[in-house]
Amino acid sequence: MNITECPCCQQKLRIKKVACLKCNISIEGGFYSSPLFSLSEEHQTFIELFLLSSGSLKEMAQILSITYPTVRTRLNEIIMALKNEMKDREDYKKKLLEKVEQGKISPEKAAQIIRSL
Repeated sequence: MNITECPCCQQKLRIKKVACLKCNISIEGGFYSSPLFSLSEEHQTFIELFLLSSGSLKEMAQILSITYPTVRTRLNEIIMALKNEMKDREDYKKKLLEKVEQGKISPEKAAQIIRSL
């Protein structure tokens, strides 16, 4: 199961805790996650299949039993979603820098937040 947003308020979730599957030790903090993890489970599955088929849209159309144009459309949707996610991160960084300029947060705190994105 892939959970990318809060079930209560629908805001994006951030990874705060990771745990070892073998010994169950866990680490808490703010962790970097790729913008890919913010995509829906369906989009992530499509990307996995895309990579496993060496980027062949023709092969993906055969595997998924859909037309080539449909595969192309889905890929374009994922590209747009990924661009939007990356734009959102850049906008957030700009807002943080504005807060530093306004003296609302320290440069150190802003750097810490940006590193955790």
